Amino acid sequence: MRLSALCPHTGSPAANDHLKKQIQWLLFLRVLFLSLMLGISVLLQAKTPSIFLPPLHYLAYFIAGLYLFTILSALALRMIQCYSRFGYLQITLDTLLVTLLVFSTGGSQSVFTVVYFFPIVMGAFMLFRRGSLLFAALSTLLFGSLLLVEYGGYASSFIQTSQSQLTNLQMPLHYFTIYSLTFFLVAILSSMLSTRLQKTEAELFQTASDYGRLSFLYKQIFDDINTGIITVDADNRVTSFNRAAELITGYSPGEILGQDLSRTFPGMETPLLHDERRHMAVIPRKSGETIPVGYSCSRLNAQDDNENGYVYTLQDLSQIKRMEAQVQQAEKMATIGEMAAGIAHELRNPLAAISGAVQLLDKETWDSVNKRLFGIIMRESDRLDATIHDFLLFSKPINPEKKWFSLLALAREAVETLRQDPDWSPSLAIDLEIPPDLNCWADPQLIRQVLLNLITNSANACRNIEKGRIRLRAEETTAWDKETPEAVIILEIADNGHGIPEGIQEKIYEPFFTTRETGTGLGLAIVRQIVHSHGGNISLRDYQPQGTLFSVSLPLP
Repeated sequence: MRLSALCPHTGSPAANDHLKKQIQWLLFLRVLFLSLMLGISVLLQAKTPSIFLPPLHYLAYFIAGLYLFTILSALALRMIQCYSRFGYLQITLDTLLVTLLVFSTGGSQSVFTVVYFFPIVMGAFMLFRRGSLLFAALSTLLFGSLLLVEYGGYASSFIQTSQSQLTNLQMPLHYFTIYSLTFFLVAILSSMLSTRLQKTEAELFQTASDYGRLSFLYKQIFDDINTGIITVDADNRVTSFNRAAELITGYSPGEILGQDLSRTFPGMETPLLHDERRHMAVIPRKSGETIPVGYSCSRLNAQDDNENGYVYTLQDLSQIKRMEAQVQQAEKMATIGEMAAGIAHELRNPLAAISGAVQLLDKETWDSVNKRLFGIIMRESDRLDATIHDFLLFSKPINPEKKWFSLLALAREAVETLRQDPDWSPSLAIDLEIPPDLNCWADPQLIRQVLLNLITNSANACRNIEKGRIRLRAEETTAWDKETPEAVIILEIADNGHGIPEGIQEKIYEPFFTTRETGTGLGLAIVRQIVHSHGGNISLRDYQPQGTLFSVSLPLP
Protein backbone atom coordinates (compact mmCIF):
# COMPACT_ATOMS: atom_id res chain seq x y z
CA MET A 1 0.00 0.00 0.00
CA ARG A 2 1.28 3.45 -0.85
CA LEU A 3 2.32 5.82 1.91
CA SER A 4 0.07 8.59 0.56
CA ALA A 5 -2.97 6.33 1.05
CA LEU A 6 -2.08 5.76 4.71
CA CYS A 7 -1.06 9.37 5.27
CA PRO A 8 -2.92 11.78 2.98
CA HIS A 9 -0.94 14.72 4.33
CA THR A 10 2.40 13.31 3.34
CA GLY A 11 4.38 16.04 1.57
CA SER A 12 7.93 16.54 0.47
CA PRO A 13 10.79 15.11 2.55
CA ALA A 14 11.72 18.64 3.63
CA ALA A 15 8.15 19.33 4.83
CA ASN A 16 8.02 16.02 6.71
CA ASP A 17 11.34 16.75 8.36
CA HIS A 18 10.09 20.20 9.37
CA LEU A 19 6.91 18.72 10.87
CA LYS A 20 8.94 16.13 12.76
CA LYS A 21 11.05 18.85 14.35
CA GLN A 22 7.90 20.75 15.36
CA ILE A 23 6.49 17.62 17.04
CA GLN A 24 9.76 17.27 18.95
CA TRP A 25 9.38 20.86 20.12
CA LEU A 26 5.80 20.11 21.15
CA LEU A 27 6.93 17.23 23.35
CA PHE A 28 9.67 19.35 24.90
CA LEU A 29 7.45 22.38 25.56
CA ARG A 30 4.68 20.16 26.98
CA VAL A 31 6.97 18.81 29.68
CA LEU A 32 8.67 22.14 30.34
CA PHE A 33 5.51 24.27 30.44
CA LEU A 34 3.37 22.00 32.61
CA SER A 35 6.24 21.15 34.96
CA LEU A 36 7.13 24.80 35.54
CA MET A 37 3.50 25.85 35.90
CA LEU A 38 2.59 23.16 38.44
CA GLY A 39 5.89 23.51 40.30
CA ILE A 40 5.55 27.28 40.68
CA SER A 41 1.93 26.95 41.79
CA VAL A 42 2.89 24.46 44.51
CA LEU A 43 5.75 26.63 45.74
CA LEU A 44 3.71 29.87 45.83
CA GLN A 45 0.96 28.45 48.00
CA ALA A 46 3.06 26.17 50.17
CA LYS A 47 2.30 28.32 53.25
CA THR A 48 -0.96 30.11 52.40
CA PRO A 49 -3.06 28.16 49.91
CA SER A 50 -5.13 30.49 47.74
CA ILE A 51 -6.19 28.18 44.92
CA PHE A 52 -7.37 24.64 44.89
CA LEU A 53 -4.76 22.00 44.06
CA PRO A 54 -5.08 18.25 44.38
CA PRO A 55 -2.94 16.49 46.96
CA LEU A 56 0.77 16.43 46.17
CA HIS A 57 0.85 12.71 45.47
CA TYR A 58 -1.86 13.22 42.82
CA LEU A 59 0.26 15.96 41.23
CA ALA A 60 3.28 13.65 41.37
CA TYR A 61 1.28 10.93 39.63
CA PHE A 62 0.10 13.45 37.02
CA ILE A 63 3.63 14.71 36.28
CA ALA A 64 5.06 11.18 36.23
CA GLY A 65 2.37 10.07 33.81
CA LEU A 66 3.05 13.15 31.70
CA TYR A 67 6.76 12.33 31.55
CA LEU A 68 6.10 8.68 30.73
CA PHE A 69 3.62 9.59 27.98
CA THR A 70 6.09 12.09 26.48
CA ILE A 71 8.92 9.55 26.51
CA LEU A 72 6.75 6.94 24.78
CA SER A 73 5.67 9.54 22.22
CA ALA A 74 9.33 10.44 21.52
CA LEU A 75 10.17 6.76 20.98
CA ALA A 76 7.15 6.29 18.71
CA LEU A 77 8.21 9.35 16.69
CA ARG A 78 11.27 7.42 15.44
CA MET A 79 9.16 4.62 13.97
CA ILE A 80 6.17 6.37 12.40
CA GLN A 81 5.98 7.73 8.87
CA CYS A 82 2.81 9.84 8.98
CA TYR A 83 3.84 12.85 11.05
CA SER A 84 0.66 14.86 10.41
CA ARG A 85 -1.62 12.23 11.97
CA PHE A 86 0.79 11.79 14.86
CA GLY A 87 0.73 15.56 15.39
CA TYR A 88 -3.10 15.56 15.46
CA LEU A 89 -2.99 12.74 18.01
CA GLN A 90 -0.48 14.46 20.27
CA ILE A 91 -2.30 17.80 20.34
CA THR A 92 -5.63 16.02 20.95
CA LEU A 93 -4.11 14.23 23.95
CA ASP A 94 -2.66 17.55 25.15
CA THR A 95 -6.15 19.05 25.00
CA LEU A 96 -7.49 16.12 27.06
CA LEU A 97 -4.66 16.53 29.59
CA VAL A 98 -5.43 20.24 29.92
CA THR A 99 -9.13 19.41 30.46
CA LEU A 100 -8.14 16.90 33.17
CA LEU A 101 -5.89 19.48 34.81
CA VAL A 102 -8.61 22.17 34.75
CA PHE A 103 -11.22 19.72 36.05
CA SER A 104 -8.93 18.63 38.90
CA THR A 105 -7.98 22.17 39.97
CA GLY A 106 -11.33 23.89 40.36
CA GLY A 107 -13.24 23.50 37.13
CA SER A 108 -14.64 26.87 36.14
CA GLN A 109 -12.59 28.49 38.94
CA SER A 110 -9.28 26.88 37.86
CA VAL A 111 -6.39 29.21 37.14
CA PHE A 112 -5.13 26.71 34.57
CA THR A 113 -7.95 27.34 32.07
CA VAL A 114 -5.58 29.50 30.01
CA VAL A 115 -3.50 26.40 29.37
CA TYR A 116 -6.04 25.60 26.63
CA PHE A 117 -4.13 28.16 24.59
CA PHE A 118 -1.14 25.78 24.39
CA PRO A 119 -2.74 23.08 22.15
CA ILE A 120 -4.52 25.75 20.10
CA VAL A 121 -1.29 27.65 19.40
CA MET A 122 0.65 24.44 18.71
CA GLY A 123 -2.11 23.30 16.36
CA ALA A 124 -1.78 26.58 14.45
CA PHE A 125 1.98 26.38 14.10
CA MET A 126 2.07 22.68 13.25
CA LEU A 127 -1.12 22.21 11.27
CA PHE A 128 -1.90 25.84 10.32
CA ARG A 129 -5.42 27.29 10.13
CA ARG A 130 -7.28 23.99 10.01
CA GLY A 131 -5.41 22.68 13.05
CA SER A 132 -5.91 25.82 15.12
CA LEU A 133 -9.64 25.99 14.41
CA LEU A 134 -10.02 22.27 15.03
CA PHE A 135 -8.38 22.39 18.45
CA ALA A 136 -10.16 25.63 19.34
CA ALA A 137 -13.42 23.79 18.67
CA LEU A 138 -12.22 20.74 20.65
CA SER A 139 -11.15 22.96 23.57
CA THR A 140 -14.51 24.73 23.50
CA LEU A 141 -16.37 21.40 23.44
CA LEU A 142 -14.37 19.93 26.33
CA PHE A 143 -14.58 23.09 28.42
CA GLY A 144 -18.33 23.28 27.78
CA SER A 145 -18.68 19.65 28.87
CA LEU A 146 -16.69 20.44 32.00
CA LEU A 147 -19.03 23.38 32.80
CA LEU A 148 -22.05 21.20 32.19
CA VAL A 149 -20.74 18.51 34.57
CA GLU A 150 -19.97 21.13 37.22
CA TYR A 151 -23.37 22.85 36.84
CA GLY A 152 -25.16 19.53 37.21
CA GLY A 153 -23.37 18.81 40.47
CA TYR A 154 -21.69 15.70 39.16
CA ALA A 155 -18.20 17.00 39.96
CA SER A 156 -18.69 17.86 43.63
CA SER A 157 -16.69 14.84 44.73
CA PHE A 158 -13.76 15.90 42.54
CA ILE A 159 -13.88 19.73 42.69
CA GLN A 160 -13.49 20.65 46.33
CA THR A 161 -13.94 24.41 46.17
CA SER A 162 -15.44 26.46 48.90
CA GLN A 163 -18.56 27.16 46.90
CA SER A 164 -19.44 26.56 43.27
CA GLN A 165 -20.01 29.72 41.24
CA LEU A 166 -22.33 28.00 38.76
CA THR A 167 -25.56 28.64 40.74
CA ASN A 168 -27.70 29.39 37.71
CA LEU A 169 -27.64 28.67 33.99
CA GLN A 170 -26.40 32.15 33.08
CA MET A 171 -23.05 31.57 34.81
CA PRO A 172 -21.93 28.50 32.75
CA LEU A 173 -23.24 30.22 29.60
CA HIS A 174 -21.22 33.31 30.51
CA TYR A 175 -18.03 31.29 31.10
CA PHE A 176 -18.64 29.23 27.96
CA THR A 177 -19.20 32.29 25.77
CA ILE A 178 -16.18 34.21 27.03
CA TYR A 179 -13.73 31.29 26.84
CA SER A 180 -15.02 29.94 23.52
CA LEU A 181 -14.67 33.37 21.92
CA THR A 182 -11.20 33.64 23.44
CA PHE A 183 -10.23 30.20 22.16
CA PHE A 184 -11.31 31.01 18.60
CA LEU A 185 -9.70 34.45 18.76
CA VAL A 186 -6.41 32.87 19.79
CA ALA A 187 -6.87 30.28 17.02
CA ILE A 188 -7.42 32.96 14.36
CA LEU A 189 -4.52 35.12 15.53
CA SER A 190 -2.12 32.19 15.88
CA SER A 191 -3.15 30.80 12.45
CA MET A 192 -2.49 34.21 10.88
CA LEU A 193 0.92 34.33 12.52
CA SER A 194 1.72 30.75 11.53
CA THR A 195 0.63 31.39 7.91
CA ARG A 196 2.78 34.49 7.73
CA LEU A 197 5.65 32.63 9.36
CA GLN A 198 5.27 29.78 6.88
CA LYS A 199 5.29 32.22 3.96
CA THR A 200 8.31 34.03 5.37
CA GLU A 201 10.15 30.76 5.90
CA ALA A 202 9.33 29.65 2.35
CA GLU A 203 10.57 32.96 0.94
CA LEU A 204 13.66 32.79 3.13
CA PHE A 205 14.32 29.21 2.02
CA GLN A 206 13.85 30.17 -1.64
CA THR A 207 16.12 33.18 -1.20
CA ALA A 208 18.75 31.06 0.52
CA SER A 209 18.44 28.43 -2.21
CA ASP A 210 18.76 31.03 -4.96
CA TYR A 211 21.70 32.60 -3.18
CA GLY A 212 23.32 29.19 -2.78
CA ARG A 213 22.87 28.40 -6.49
CA LEU A 214 24.14 31.83 -7.46
CA SER A 215 27.11 31.49 -5.12
CA PHE A 216 27.88 28.03 -6.51
CA LEU A 217 27.53 29.29 -10.10
CA TYR A 218 29.80 32.24 -9.35
CA LYS A 219 32.38 29.96 -7.74
CA GLN A 220 32.25 27.52 -10.67
CA ILE A 221 32.66 30.32 -13.20
CA PHE A 222 35.37 31.97 -11.13
CA ASP A 223 37.32 28.70 -10.78
CA ASP A 224 36.71 27.12 -14.21
CA ILE A 225 37.08 30.08 -16.55
CA ASN A 226 40.37 29.93 -18.47
CA THR A 227 40.97 33.66 -17.96
CA GLY A 228 42.93 34.64 -14.87
CA ILE A 229 40.95 36.88 -12.51
CA ILE A 230 42.58 38.87 -9.70
CA THR A 231 40.70 41.36 -7.51
CA VAL A 232 42.38 43.93 -5.29
CA ASP A 233 41.06 46.33 -2.67
CA ALA A 234 41.55 50.08 -2.46
CA ASP A 235 45.08 49.52 -1.09
CA ASN A 236 45.99 47.33 -4.09
CA ARG A 237 46.10 44.19 -1.95
CA VAL A 238 44.91 40.95 -3.54
CA THR A 239 41.49 39.81 -2.28
CA SER A 240 40.76 36.90 -4.68
CA PHE A 241 42.81 34.76 -7.02
CA ASN A 242 41.17 32.16 -9.28
CA ARG A 243 42.54 28.84 -10.56
CA ALA A 244 43.44 30.16 -14.01
CA ALA A 245 45.54 32.91 -12.44
CA GLU A 246 47.20 30.23 -10.31
CA LEU A 247 48.11 28.23 -13.43
CA ILE A 248 49.39 31.31 -15.25
CA THR A 249 51.57 32.67 -12.42
CA GLY A 250 52.48 29.46 -10.60
CA TYR A 251 51.46 30.96 -7.24
CA SER A 252 48.80 29.44 -5.01
CA PRO A 253 46.05 31.69 -3.58
CA GLY A 254 47.51 31.32 -0.08
CA GLU A 255 50.77 32.85 -1.29
CA ILE A 256 49.12 35.81 -3.04
CA LEU A 257 46.08 36.81 -0.94
CA GLY A 258 46.81 39.94 1.07
CA GLN A 259 49.96 40.76 -0.91
CA ASP A 260 50.56 44.02 -2.75
CA LEU A 261 49.88 43.29 -6.45
CA SER A 262 52.38 45.86 -7.77
CA ARG A 263 55.18 44.29 -5.69
CA THR A 264 54.37 40.71 -6.65
CA PHE A 265 53.85 41.48 -10.34
CA PRO A 266 55.70 44.75 -11.03
CA GLY A 267 54.72 44.82 -14.69
CA MET A 268 50.98 45.10 -14.00
CA GLU A 269 50.12 48.74 -13.42
CA THR A 270 46.67 50.16 -12.70
CA PRO A 271 45.58 51.92 -15.91
CA LEU A 272 43.46 55.03 -16.13
CA LEU A 273 39.83 54.59 -15.11
CA HIS A 274 38.40 55.16 -18.57
CA ASP A 275 41.15 53.24 -20.40
CA GLU A 276 39.46 50.02 -21.60
CA ARG A 277 42.29 48.88 -23.84
CA ARG A 278 44.04 45.56 -23.44
CA HIS A 279 47.52 46.00 -22.02
CA MET A 280 50.60 43.78 -22.21
CA ALA A 281 53.22 43.16 -19.56
CA VAL A 282 55.97 40.73 -18.67
CA ILE A 283 55.52 39.26 -15.19
CA PRO A 284 57.64 36.80 -13.19
CA ARG A 285 56.31 33.33 -12.40
CA LYS A 286 57.00 31.55 -9.16
CA SER A 287 59.61 29.38 -10.93
CA GLY A 288 61.61 32.49 -11.81
CA GLU A 289 60.87 32.61 -15.52
CA THR A 290 59.11 35.59 -17.04
CA ILE A 291 56.07 35.29 -19.28
CA PRO A 292 54.16 37.78 -21.43
CA VAL A 293 50.56 38.38 -20.38
CA GLY A 294 47.72 40.46 -21.70
CA TYR A 295 45.56 42.11 -19.04
CA SER A 296 42.81 44.62 -18.56
CA CYS A 297 41.68 46.39 -15.42
CA SER A 298 38.33 47.81 -14.38
CA ARG A 299 37.09 49.43 -11.20
CA LEU A 300 34.87 47.61 -8.70
CA ASN A 301 32.27 50.04 -7.39
CA ALA A 302 30.82 48.89 -4.06
CA GLN A 303 28.20 50.61 -1.89
CA ASP A 304 30.82 51.15 0.75
CA ASP A 305 33.60 53.36 -0.55
CA ASN A 306 36.07 51.50 1.67
CA GLU A 307 35.42 48.31 -0.32
CA ASN A 308 36.17 49.80 -3.74
CA GLY A 309 38.92 48.08 -5.66
CA TYR A 310 39.92 46.76 -9.06
CA VAL A 311 39.50 43.53 -10.99
CA TYR A 312 42.24 42.32 -13.32
CA THR A 313 41.67 39.80 -16.11
CA LEU A 314 44.81 38.33 -17.61
CA GLN A 315 45.79 35.69 -20.15
CA ASP A 316 49.08 33.95 -20.79
CA LEU A 317 50.42 35.04 -24.18
CA SER A 318 53.33 32.59 -24.25
CA GLN A 319 51.57 30.16 -26.55
CA ILE A 320 50.35 32.98 -28.78
CA LYS A 321 53.86 34.39 -29.00
CA ARG A 322 55.22 30.95 -29.89
CA MET A 323 52.54 30.54 -32.54
CA GLU A 324 53.36 33.97 -33.96
CA ALA A 325 57.02 32.99 -34.12
CA GLN A 326 56.10 29.69 -35.80
CA VAL A 327 53.92 31.50 -38.34
CA GLN A 328 56.72 33.94 -39.08
CA GLN A 329 59.17 31.08 -39.39
CA ALA A 330 56.75 29.19 -41.65
CA GLU A 331 56.31 32.24 -43.85
CA LYS A 332 60.08 32.68 -43.97
CA MET A 333 60.61 29.01 -44.84
CA ALA A 334 57.87 29.16 -47.47
CA THR A 335 59.62 32.08 -49.11
CA ILE A 336 62.95 30.29 -48.93
CA GLY A 337 61.31 27.15 -50.32
CA GLU A 338 59.91 29.01 -53.28
CA MET A 339 63.31 30.54 -53.95
CA ALA A 340 65.03 27.17 -53.54
CA ALA A 341 62.55 25.49 -55.89
CA GLY A 342 63.20 28.18 -58.49
CA ILE A 343 66.97 27.84 -58.09
CA ALA A 344 66.77 24.02 -58.28
CA HIS A 345 64.69 24.25 -61.43
CA GLU A 346 67.23 26.61 -63.00
CA LEU A 347 70.10 24.27 -62.06
CA ARG A 348 68.71 21.37 -64.07
CA ASN A 349 69.47 22.95 -67.47
CA PRO A 350 73.19 23.74 -66.83
CA LEU A 351 73.52 20.38 -65.05
CA ALA A 352 72.17 18.60 -68.14
CA ALA A 353 74.59 20.59 -70.33
CA ILE A 354 77.52 19.64 -68.08
CA SER A 355 76.51 15.98 -68.13
CA GLY A 356 76.18 15.98 -71.95
CA ALA A 357 79.55 17.71 -72.42
CA VAL A 358 81.27 15.24 -70.09
CA GLN A 359 79.79 12.31 -72.02
CA LEU A 360 81.18 13.72 -75.30
CA LEU A 361 84.60 14.31 -73.77
CA ASP A 362 84.58 10.81 -72.34
CA LYS A 363 84.09 9.34 -75.83
CA GLU A 364 86.94 11.36 -77.33
CA THR A 365 89.64 10.57 -74.77
CA TRP A 366 91.56 7.35 -74.08
CA ASP A 367 93.40 8.58 -70.98
CA SER A 368 92.49 6.36 -68.03
CA VAL A 369 92.91 9.20 -65.54
CA ASN A 370 90.57 11.44 -67.49
CA LYS A 371 88.04 8.65 -67.88
CA ARG A 372 88.05 8.10 -64.11
CA LEU A 373 87.50 11.80 -63.50
CA PHE A 374 84.74 11.92 -66.10
CA GLY A 375 83.07 8.96 -64.36
CA ILE A 376 83.10 10.81 -61.04
CA ILE A 377 81.55 13.87 -62.69
CA MET A 378 78.83 11.77 -64.33
CA ARG A 379 78.02 9.90 -61.10
CA GLU A 380 77.79 13.06 -58.99
CA SER A 381 75.79 14.81 -61.73
CA ASP A 382 73.27 11.96 -61.69
CA ARG A 383 73.07 12.10 -57.90
CA LEU A 384 72.60 15.87 -57.97
CA ASP A 385 69.91 15.51 -60.65
CA ALA A 386 68.08 12.92 -58.49
CA THR A 387 68.26 15.25 -55.49
CA ILE A 388 66.86 18.14 -57.53
CA HIS A 389 64.10 15.89 -58.88
CA ASP A 390 63.10 14.76 -55.37
CA PHE A 391 63.29 18.31 -54.03
CA LEU A 392 61.02 19.63 -56.76
CA LEU A 393 58.60 16.78 -56.16
CA PHE A 394 58.59 17.50 -52.44
CA SER A 395 58.27 21.29 -52.76
CA LYS A 396 55.26 21.47 -55.06
CA PRO A 397 51.75 20.87 -53.69
CA ILE A 398 50.26 17.45 -54.33
CA ASN A 399 46.72 17.18 -55.70
CA PRO A 400 45.93 13.50 -56.25
CA GLU A 401 43.82 12.57 -59.26
CA LYS A 402 42.13 9.49 -57.82
CA LYS A 403 40.76 6.60 -59.82
CA TRP A 404 40.35 2.84 -59.51
CA PHE A 405 43.34 0.66 -60.49
CA SER A 406 44.73 -2.78 -59.79
CA LEU A 407 47.18 -2.62 -56.90
CA LEU A 408 48.87 -5.89 -57.89
CA ALA A 409 49.55 -4.65 -61.46
CA LEU A 410 50.98 -1.40 -60.12
CA ALA A 411 53.24 -3.25 -57.66
CA ARG A 412 54.53 -5.56 -60.41
CA GLU A 413 55.30 -2.53 -62.61
CA ALA A 414 57.20 -0.80 -59.79
CA VAL A 415 59.24 -3.94 -59.03
CA GLU A 416 60.06 -4.43 -62.71
CA THR A 417 61.22 -0.81 -62.98
CA LEU A 418 63.55 -1.19 -60.00
CA ARG A 419 65.03 -4.42 -61.36
CA GLN A 420 66.24 -2.51 -64.44
CA ASP A 421 68.58 -0.50 -62.19
CA PRO A 422 72.22 -1.71 -62.62
CA ASP A 423 72.70 -1.47 -58.84
CA TRP A 424 69.80 -3.82 -58.10
CA SER A 425 70.88 -7.01 -56.34
CA PRO A 426 69.80 -10.10 -58.36
CA SER A 427 69.73 -12.24 -55.20
CA LEU A 428 67.10 -10.04 -53.52
CA ALA A 429 63.72 -11.83 -53.44
CA ILE A 430 60.42 -9.98 -53.56
CA ASP A 431 57.16 -11.64 -52.51
CA LEU A 432 53.90 -10.08 -53.69
CA GLU A 433 51.02 -11.12 -51.42
CA ILE A 434 48.36 -8.91 -53.04
CA PRO A 435 44.99 -10.35 -54.13
CA PRO A 436 44.49 -10.04 -57.92
CA ASP A 437 41.01 -8.58 -57.51
CA LEU A 438 42.06 -5.91 -54.99
CA ASN A 439 41.47 -2.45 -56.47
CA CYS A 440 42.71 0.77 -54.91
CA TRP A 441 41.15 4.25 -55.03
CA ALA A 442 44.07 6.69 -55.40
CA ASP A 443 46.39 8.42 -57.84
CA PRO A 444 48.32 5.52 -59.47
CA GLN A 445 51.38 7.64 -60.36
CA LEU A 446 51.74 8.90 -56.78
CA ILE A 447 51.19 5.45 -55.25
CA ARG A 448 53.79 4.12 -57.72
CA GLN A 449 56.21 6.71 -56.34
CA VAL A 450 55.41 5.52 -52.81
CA LEU A 451 56.16 1.91 -53.77
CA LEU A 452 59.38 2.85 -55.54
CA ASN A 453 60.72 4.80 -52.55
CA LEU A 454 59.74 2.22 -49.90
CA ILE A 455 61.03 -0.78 -51.92
CA THR A 456 64.27 1.10 -52.65
CA ASN A 457 64.78 1.76 -48.92
CA SER A 458 64.12 -1.91 -48.14
CA ALA A 459 66.53 -3.00 -50.88
CA ASN A 460 69.26 -0.76 -49.44
CA ALA A 461 68.60 -2.20 -45.95
CA CYS A 462 69.04 -5.75 -47.34
CA ARG A 463 72.16 -4.96 -49.38
CA ASN A 464 74.55 -6.78 -47.05
CA ILE A 465 72.14 -9.63 -46.23
CA GLU A 466 72.91 -13.03 -47.79
CA LYS A 467 69.25 -13.95 -48.34
CA GLY A 468 67.53 -10.61 -48.51
CA ARG A 469 63.80 -10.71 -48.86
CA ILE A 470 61.11 -8.04 -49.29
CA ARG A 471 57.43 -8.81 -48.77
CA LEU A 472 54.58 -6.68 -50.17
CA ARG A 473 51.20 -7.50 -48.69
CA ALA A 474 47.86 -5.70 -49.13
CA GLU A 475 44.30 -6.26 -47.97
CA GLU A 476 41.02 -4.41 -47.61
CA THR A 477 39.83 -4.00 -44.01
CA THR A 478 37.74 -1.77 -41.75
CA ALA A 479 39.30 0.86 -39.54
CA TRP A 480 37.59 2.97 -36.83
CA ASP A 481 37.98 6.71 -37.03
CA LYS A 482 36.35 8.43 -34.01
CA GLU A 483 33.98 5.48 -33.50
CA THR A 484 33.03 5.55 -37.22
CA PRO A 485 33.85 2.51 -39.38
CA GLU A 486 35.86 3.26 -42.53
CA ALA A 487 36.95 0.94 -45.35
CA VAL A 488 40.70 1.19 -46.03
CA ILE A 489 43.43 -0.52 -48.03
CA ILE A 490 46.36 -1.63 -45.85
CA LEU A 491 49.63 -1.91 -47.78
CA GLU A 492 52.66 -3.35 -45.95
CA ILE A 493 56.29 -3.37 -47.14
CA ALA A 494 58.48 -5.54 -44.89
CA ASP A 495 62.13 -6.57 -45.17
CA ASN A 496 64.64 -8.62 -43.21
CA GLY A 497 67.36 -5.98 -43.38
CA HIS A 498 69.34 -4.38 -40.58
CA GLY A 499 66.35 -2.29 -39.42
CA ILE A 500 66.10 1.30 -38.24
CA PRO A 501 67.52 2.20 -34.80
CA GLU A 502 64.87 3.27 -32.32
CA GLY A 503 66.62 6.56 -31.62
CA ILE A 504 66.12 7.88 -35.17
CA GLN A 505 62.68 6.45 -35.96
CA GLU A 506 61.07 9.81 -35.14
CA LYS A 507 63.39 11.66 -37.56
CA ILE A 508 63.19 9.51 -40.69
CA TYR A 509 60.32 11.59 -42.16
CA GLU A 510 62.19 14.88 -41.77
CA PRO A 511 63.40 16.43 -45.07
CA PHE A 512 67.10 15.85 -45.90
CA PHE A 513 67.57 13.40 -43.01
CA THR A 514 69.43 10.32 -44.25
CA THR A 515 71.83 7.67 -42.97
CA ARG A 516 73.24 6.81 -46.44
CA GLU A 517 76.04 8.70 -48.08
CA THR A 518 74.31 8.65 -51.48
CA GLY A 519 70.81 9.34 -50.13
CA THR A 520 68.91 12.58 -50.64
CA GLY A 521 66.92 12.40 -47.39
CA LEU A 522 63.69 13.22 -49.23
CA GLY A 523 62.32 9.77 -50.06
CA LEU A 524 60.31 9.12 -46.86
CA ALA A 525 59.31 12.80 -46.60
CA ILE A 526 57.79 12.52 -50.10
CA VAL A 527 56.11 9.22 -49.18
CA ARG A 528 54.44 10.72 -46.09
CA GLN A 529 53.39 13.80 -48.05
CA ILE A 530 51.74 11.63 -50.75
CA VAL A 531 50.01 9.37 -48.21
CA HIS A 532 48.65 12.34 -46.23
CA SER A 533 47.43 13.98 -49.45
CA HIS A 534 45.25 10.87 -49.94
CA GLY A 535 43.86 11.14 -46.38
CA GLY A 536 45.85 8.10 -45.26
CA ASN A 537 48.49 7.30 -42.66
CA ILE A 538 51.92 5.69 -42.62
CA SER A 539 53.50 3.95 -39.64
CA LEU A 540 56.71 2.09 -38.88
CA ARG A 541 57.40 -0.88 -36.63
CA ASP A 542 60.08 -3.52 -36.22
CA TYR A 543 59.68 -6.70 -38.27
CA GLN A 544 60.55 -9.90 -36.43
CA PRO A 545 63.01 -11.48 -36.13
CA GLN A 546 64.81 -8.54 -37.80
CA GLY A 547 64.04 -5.84 -40.28
CA THR A 548 61.47 -3.10 -40.73
CA LEU A 549 57.80 -2.96 -41.69
CA PHE A 550 56.14 0.14 -43.17
CA SER A 551 52.34 0.12 -43.09
CA VAL A 552 50.37 2.47 -45.37
CA SER A 553 46.58 2.88 -45.00
CA LEU A 554 44.58 4.44 -47.85
CA PRO A 555 40.86 5.18 -47.35
CA LEU A 556 38.29 3.89 -49.81
CA PRO A 557 35.26 5.92 -50.90
